Amino acid sequence: MPATIARTYLFVPGNRPERFDTACAAGADAVIVDLEDAVPPVEKEQARAAVAAWLTPDKSVLLRINGAGSAWFQDDLALCGLPGVAGIVLPKAERADDIALLQERGARTVLPLIETALGMWQVHTVASAPGVQRLLFGSIDFQLDTGITGEGEELLAFRSQLVLVSRVAGLQPPVDGVSVALDDPDQLTRDTQRARRLGFGGKLCIHPRQLEAVSRCFQPTDEEIAWARRVTQAAAAAAGAAVALDGKMIDRPVIRKAEEILQEAARRSPS
Repeated sequence: MPATIARTYLFVPGNRPERFDTACAAGADAVIVDLEDAVPPVEKEQARAAVAAWLTPDKSVLLRINGAGSAWFQDDLALCGLPGVAGIVLPKAERADDIALLQERGARTVLPLIETALGMWQVHTVASAPGVQRLLFGSIDFQLDTGITGEGEELLAFRSQLVLVSRVAGLQPPVDGVSVALDDPDQLTRDTQRARRLGFGGKLCIHPRQLEAVSRCFQPTDEEIAWARRVTQAAAAAAGAAVALDGKMIDRPVIRKAEEILQEAARRSPS
């Protein structure tokens, strides 16, 4: 895993250029300018032009273009290599060939959005395509495509599949889908904590006020840090010998987990 990894991804509508700079200043680890779901069909061309006019070399945003099966995909390809586009979010990703086309048109990296049954079925092929950085889960569209109702245990198998495939393909941990309840911080916290427990490394956000809670949930808790310190101290004192802590044996995987917690805490601590 890289020294730093994006935890929060903030969407901003591609047809609202007056919000672009505000989104970039909101504190998200990454901003996704959205030309797909956020933009009505009659505004697609205008939004594309607004994004192209706003981009400059000093920008660093991701761009969600329209899907490969849409009427706007070919025109969106012209934006892939523009200065300021750090990567392309590909909605309804299902084929490695589409990712290869994005790279041919200059995409620096690709983040496939897995949100269809076919995309989930072929996710290992998609994840293994050159240029893919990490997988995103479009949980709402996935439910619609599969006829599933529910965000919890109903999607457990599919979330776990994304985590497993990401690991096997050597990608960064996947990014969980959005929480649509803007005025329910407790639900947002539960959703994010679930994602972290399952092995996700970040979460998609649809409003700036979601960022702080999501970021906090991906940080080690005070209890986890205290446990990790006790583990590493006990292991150091044992000098390689077998040792128990709180009635449990400390072996190499436990020590490594403790080290990862302390490393993450150090990265997230203010300098």
